[in-house]
Amino acid sequence: MASTSRGASAQVICPEHPDTPLVEDYHAGDMICSLCGLVVGDRVIDVGSEWRTFSNEKSTKDNSRVGGPENSLFDGSDMSTMIATGPGSDGPRDQYGKPMYRNRGTMNSADRALHSAVREISQMADRLNMPKNLQDRANNLFKQVHEGKALKGRSSDAIVSACMYIACRQEQVPRTFKEICAVSKTSKKEIGRVFKLILRNLETNVDIIKTGDFMSRFCSLLALPTAIQKAATEIARKAQDMDLVPGRSPVSVTAAAIYMASQASADKKTPKEVSDVTGVAEATIRQSYKAMVPKAVELFPKDFKFTTPIDCLPLN
Repeated sequence: MASTSRGASAQVICPEHPDTPLVEDYHAGDMICSLCGLVVGDRVIDVGSEWRTFSNEKSTKDNSRVGGPENSLFDGSDMSTMIATGPGSDGPRDQYGKPMYRNRGTMNSADRALHSAVREISQMADRLNMPKNLQDRANNLFKQVHEGKALKGRSSDAIVSACMYIACRQEQVPRTFKEICAVSKTSKKEIGRVFKLILRNLETNVDIIKTGDFMSRFCSLLALPTAIQKAATEIARKAQDMDLVPGRSPVSVTAAAIYMASQASADKKTPKEVSDVTGVAEATIRQSYKAMVPKAVELFPKDFKFTTPIDCLPLN
């Protein structure tokens, strides 16, 4: 076997024909010169897969023997090995008579809680259609809270939901408390409490919610055109600047602005339709709209094309 070193890496070549490409014999593990047939390298390791997987295969069996990828959240990067009970053991069995795998004796309570939280965050992210980087941020937040033990005694589900809410805001894809509550197992009130405790104990920051954070998503879900979205964005911004709806959350102002802009256009939406998408109560939408409609002339953009004149807009 001949080889020459070029830079920091070694390259296998034929000593007689150094510029001739080599042929790899996968079955024998040899590197052969394609011109003279000289075996210049033997016992080459095939780094490819041992099997072929087809998309139409119905089997859910995973043939991989290397386990999952490393996870920095767990001690030892989650590369530990646990041995399941064998077929002839006297361990617990399921309803089909198959041995049940129990890891309580080999995993401490902290790791069990972390495993459970990671699984729950993954399920919530799937329901909310969130990217992997947001899941990682929520996982790291939960680990910091869990290791700090500042929220000891609080519901794990509430902590997971609050971490998910904070991660959404920090990744610039905010979700409302009601949206997080809809995919979690705890109440909106409890999520809000834990959210404040996490901010206080971790000394982390989240950007202040603005009406524009939700506008494009809500208008898209309501199938409203860009012109209405643009008008609703300006209505909501001006309404807050003029302090027409004091004490109302940005989400409530956003919902009322969408309702007002739609009522002046051909794509009218009822308070019920806006409520179903935004999660804001119909009564809140009507009350906010009622406070805003007297100033409609000042709120609408100058270039907005009215289908329904301002004088004909509903009063509530």
